[in-house]
Amino acid sequence: MHLGELTLDHPVFIAPMAGVTDKAFREICFDCGADAAVTEMVSAKALYYGNRGTETLLQRAANEKLLAVQIFGRDPEIMADMALALEDRFDWIDVNMGCPMPKIVNNGEGSALMKEPELAAEIIRTMAKKLHKPVTVKLRRGFAAGEETAPELAKRLEDAGCAMLTVHGRTREDYYAGKADWEVIRKVKEAVSIPVIGNGDVDGPESAQAIRERTGCDGVMIGRALRGRPWILAEVSAALRGESVPAAPSREETVRIIRRHAEAEVLEKGEHVGWQEMRKHLAWYAAGFPGAAALRKEANVLSSKDGLEKWLGAFLKA
Repeated sequence: MHLGELTLDHPVFIAPMAGVTDKAFREICFDCGADAAVTEMVSAKALYYGNRGTETLLQRAANEKLLAVQIFGRDPEIMADMALALEDRFDWIDVNMGCPMPKIVNNGEGSALMKEPELAAEIIRTMAKKLHKPVTVKLRRGFAAGEETAPELAKRLEDAGCAMLTVHGRTREDYYAGKADWEVIRKVKEAVSIPVIGNGDVDGPESAQAIRERTGCDGVMIGRALRGRPWILAEVSAALRGESVPAAPSREETVRIIRRHAEAEVLEKGEHVGWQEMRKHLAWYAAGFPGAAALRKEANVLSSKDGLEKWLGAFLKA
């Protein structure tokens, strides 16, 4: 598939997840086989007003081959101007039209834009005219439960200058519950000529192959399934390329991944915040292993490298 001047064959994307896909986590994911990633979402208004906290979200790891910044907002000119200020640092600009969180939706941003197709198209039209790099959109099946507005909106966005669409097969009111509707991804693919990325319930090589076969999507985006299992990126990538799927890492190899992750997190955010961030990741890494409940309990109070090594010792013995 082509995205502007970029060429990606069977791409596997890391989904933007607030509070999860920071620079350190993405760095580990690229080590584990990701082709491309999208940052945690960044407020266009926060950028406009010079909020210092946004800079942390904009950092790029050395191994991130292809990285987009995802911004959200509802003012076309502010969105375009802030994207223009950032585009030299990223490979493309992604617009969030899928976030279901009330604090975003109540401001008319994120998935709320699916209720305002004319404004959504105007945002993309304004951005596409000002920017030199591709503008893409992540959206959902629809807003209200049972809605299926994505195919119609997708066509509007393509006409406005959108270069690629990522479709999550749930509505805003579904949040992340129930089963993702892949049929709507197929309908979007049939409605537009630009690349379409399938998202929702992709958790390994089998589901990645299934979503591509059922929808004709050009690539897949993986989100929640990566928490504690970044190595499935290599598995999915191999499957989509028709190659042998690599074995999951051994317990010892998993320890090395966790240790690298912790080092990256602390380097990025400092000792105090870095170890706090690692607590939730350790709980995800422990999931599915014997003694996971005890490991989660220990992770909740972890605050140092020595504490990590003690935790890893328990993990190996579990």
